[in-house]
Amino acid sequence: MFKSYIVYIITNKNKSTLYIGVTNNIQKRLSQHYFDSENAKKSFAGKYNCYYLLYYEVFEDVNLAILREKELKSWRREKKNKLISDFNPDWKFLNNDVL
Repeated sequence: MFKSYIVYIITNKNKSTLYIGVTNNIQKRLSQHYFDSENAKKSFAGKYNCYYLLYYEVFEDVNLAILREKELKSWRREKKNKLISDFNPDWKFLNNDVL
């Protein structure tokens, strides 16, 4: 059975904060981020209301996905912005595309 791992970038309503994560179930993970923010939990995504999907990459190997997540987290904001813009030029929220 094929298992996929997704590296993703989410943001808040104003697109002022970015959160990068990795998951094997993007629908479930986006839902968790949303309910974290609704319940005012102390997670980074919850604290900054980050649950709008802007970008994602799919991997077959969890180790490669984790390496990519770490790589993206190390980038400056400008480089992350360019990555998102190349993938999603209008910075449209993609949640409905993956749900």
